[in-house]
Amino acid sequence: MTQSLDEAIGAFAPKLPLAVALSGGADSVALLVACAEKWPGQVVALHVNHGLQDAAAMFEAHCHSVCERLGVPLRIQRVDAHPLAGQSPEDAARQARYASLSALALVEYEQSAIKSIAIAQHANDQIETLLLALSRGAGLAGISAMPAHWRRDGLDYYRPLLAVAGADIRSWLAQRGIAFVEDPTNLDQRYTRNRIRARLVPALQDTFPQFLDTFARSAAHAAQAQQVLDEVAAQDLQLAGRGSDGLPRIRVLQQLSRARQANALRHWLKDRFQTIPSTAQLSELLDQLADCTTRGHRIHIKVGLGFVQRSSDVLTWYNP
Repeated sequence: MTQSLDEAIGAFAPKLPLAVALSGGADSVALLVACAEKWPGQVVALHVNHGLQDAAAMFEAHCHSVCERLGVPLRIQRVDAHPLAGQSPEDAARQARYASLSALALVEYEQSAIKSIAIAQHANDQIETLLLALSRGAGLAGISAMPAHWRRDGLDYYRPLLAVAGADIRSWLAQRGIAFVEDPTNLDQRYTRNRIRARLVPALQDTFPQFLDTFARSAAHAAQAQQVLDEVAAQDLQLAGRGSDGLPRIRVLQQLSRARQANALRHWLKDRFQTIPSTAQLSELLDQLADCTTRGHRIHIKVGLGFVQRSSDVLTWYNP
C-alpha cells in the first residue's frame, strides 16, 4: 500500500548517522528535510555532480542553499560520468554515482561515523523501473525492481520512499514552501524511462487507478522468488567452487540442469564481478559449457565488459 511521506519517514529506522543523497530535485530535497527534522545533527547531505548537463551547476548551487537553510553539512564530489565503449549512459551515471556516494560517506566515516545512505526514489520510480525491465525482456531480477535496503562498500543503503507517490512528495514540499529544481532531462523523451513516465503511466493511472499498489506487489513477489533463486545459486556454487578461489568447476556445473547452470553462472558473475550477462551471452556460455567434454576445448566468451574463459577445469572472468 502507498504511504504518506510522514508515514514512510516515521517507519524509517536506519543506522545513524545518516547520509542523504541530494540531487536538488523534489524527491531528494523532501527526503533530506524530513530526515533532518527527525534526526537533527545526525544527517549529512551528499551531492554528486555528474557534469553531464548545463544545469549541473544550478543543481549544485541549490543543494548548497537547501543545506545552509537546514544547517546540514554538504559534501560534494564532481565526477566524469561519460560512458565507456559498450556502456549505456544511464549505467555509466549510476556506477559513477554509487561509487561517489560510497567515497563521500567513507570520507565522513572517520569524522561522523556515517552508517547509512538514504536515496529518494519513490513509488512512481519503482513502477517505471518495473515497466522498463519488462520492455527489455528482463527476468525475475529485473522485474523485482528496486530493493528498499541493501549493503554496498560496508554501508547500508535505503530507499525509504518507495511506497510514497511522487505527487504526494511534491504536495508535501508545497505545503511547507520548500523550493526544488527540475531536471530538464526528465522531459527528454529520447530516453525510454521518460517516455514511460509521460505516455504509459498516465494511461495506466486512468485504466488501473490502483496500479502503484498492484504493480509494486508483483515486483515484491518477483523479489521474493529471486531471493530463493539466489539461495539455490549460492548452494550450487559452493558445491562447484574449487578451493579458496571459489571458481566454479566445469564438471560440477555440467551435472546441473541447464536452468540451474544459468542461475548459478548469472549469480556468480553478478556477485563476484558485478557483471550481468545478456540473454545471448549466457545462452552461448551454456552451449559452450555443454560442449566442453575434452581437455582441449576452449571457452572464451564476451560477457559484460570482460570475458568468461576456461582455465584448466574451472571458469574464470577477466576484464582486459
